[in-house]
Amino acid sequence: MSTSHEYDVVVVGAGTAGCYAAATVAREGLDVAIVERKTAEEAGHIACGDALKGADAFPEAIPKSQIEDAFTNTGVDHGRFEIPQEDTVLDIPVPGELAVIDRWKYGQLIIEGAENAGTEFHYDTVVQDVVQDDDGTVTGVRAKRKGEVVEFAADVVVDGAGSLSILQDKTDFSNATFDTNVSYSQFCSAYREIVEVPEPVEWDDALVFKPTERAAGYLWYFPRTETTINAGLGFQMNEEPMKLVEDLKHDLRNRPEFEGGEVTDKLGAALPTRRPYDSAVADGFVAVGDAAGHVNPTTGGGIAGAAYAGTYAGQQIVRAIGQGDVSEGALWHYNERVMDHFGGRYAGLDVYNILSTAVDVDDLMGLLASLPGEKLAEALYSGTTSFGPALVAKTAKDSFGYWGQILNFYKTKNLADELMEHYSRYPRRPEALEVWKHQRDVLMDDIYDVTGADPKY
Repeated sequence: MSTSHEYDVVVVGAGTAGCYAAATVAREGLDVAIVERKTAEEAGHIACGDALKGADAFPEAIPKSQIEDAFTNTGVDHGRFEIPQEDTVLDIPVPGELAVIDRWKYGQLIIEGAENAGTEFHYDTVVQDVVQDDDGTVTGVRAKRKGEVVEFAADVVVDGAGSLSILQDKTDFSNATFDTNVSYSQFCSAYREIVEVPEPVEWDDALVFKPTERAAGYLWYFPRTETTINAGLGFQMNEEPMKLVEDLKHDLRNRPEFEGGEVTDKLGAALPTRRPYDSAVADGFVAVGDAAGHVNPTTGGGIAGAAYAGTYAGQQIVRAIGQGDVSEGALWHYNERVMDHFGGRYAGLDVYNILSTAVDVDDLMGLLASLPGEKLAEALYSGTTSFGPALVAKTAKDSFGYWGQILNFYKTKNLADELMEHYSRYPRRPEALEVWKHQRDVLMDDIYDVTGADPKY
C-alpha cells in the first residue's frame, strides 16, 4: 500500500534551515511540505550546545519575534576557556549579540513559524530514497510512515536532513557539481545533557569551554539559566573515538557546582566541522544547513547560518520555479550568496581547525594561555587576527617558549586570509567551478605543508 503527494517543493527535515527554506517558499504562494522523521511532539528536539551567535539578526521569513520566547539567557557576553594544563582561566570577549536558548522550544517555534507561513508537515515519516528522472534531475523522495510507503513528488527537493544526510547517499550526482568530497572524518561526534543544579553558577554570563586530554576533544558548559546548564562533550571523528558519556560524567563529578545536579535530558549527534560544500545544488536538488556544512568549524555554531542558508535557498528556488528551470545553473546563485555571506569566512576558519589536528594539546593550551583574549576572539569569530612578530613583541614575556608556534600561527593566518580572498572570487556559473577548485586546492596544499596536518579533503 502506498500514498502519493505532489508539491512545488518538498523539504526533508524540520530543522532551522529546512523551516526557513519552507517558510520562504510558502510566503511566495508555492505549495511546500516538510517531511520530518520525528513525531510532532519530538520534532525540534535535537542535540545542540544551545548557544546562538548572531541572535540579533534573523531572516524575516520566520522573524526573530517568533522565536524570542526560546531565548533563556541573553546576558552571556564572553567565552571562558578553562586550561587545566596551565592552571588558568582565559576570558575571551565574543563580538555581537549572543544568547543561550532552549533548543527544543526554539525548534517548536520555528516549526510554528513555517506552519504560519503556509507549510504542510508530514511527521513520523522517514525518507529512504530519492527519485530521479532519466536525466538525473531529482523529482521527489520516497519514505515510509508506519509501514506504509509514501511518495512525494516535487519540482525541487531541499535536503535539510542534517549531517551525513541519507539523501546524498541515495542521489546520483555524477552529472552535477554537487560536493561529494565528504567523509565522516570531517565531522564531530557530540553528546550533551541538560543539568539542573541546586545553586546558581558563578559563570552564568559566559560560555565555558575546556579541552580534553586530546586536542580533538572539548567540553562545554553553556548556561541556559543560572541553574540550568547545557553540558556537553565532542571530538573530531578523524581521531580515536572518545567515551563521550563516561568522559562527560567524569568531568561533571569533579566540578563542585554540579554536586546534587539532576539530568533532565540527554542526546547525541554529529555535526560538520568542515568547510561549506563547494556546491550544494544539483538539478532539482538543494542542500541547506548541516547537510551542506554550514557550521562554524571552530565553534560548532550553525543556527544563524542555517537560517540564512534556508532563506537564500528558498528565494532562489522560487525564482527558478517561476522561470520553469530548476537546473543546477538556475539554482547556482544560492551557492554564491552563501559563500559571500559566511561560507568564505567559515572556509578560512577551517584552516585553524586543520592546524589544531597537528599541534600537541599541551603546546596549544600553553600558547592560548599566553595570548590576549581579544586576539583569540578575532581568530575564532572573524577568521582573521594579527598573529605574528608584532604580537610576539607585545607578549614577549608571557609567550616565551611559544615563539615558534606563534610564527606557525602567523604563517597559517596568512594562508587563511589568502583562502578567504579566493572564496571572494567564487564562480558565478557551474562550468567555472573546477578551475576555482583547482586553485583552492593549491592553496590547501600550502596549508597542509605549513601546519604539518594530514589532508582533510
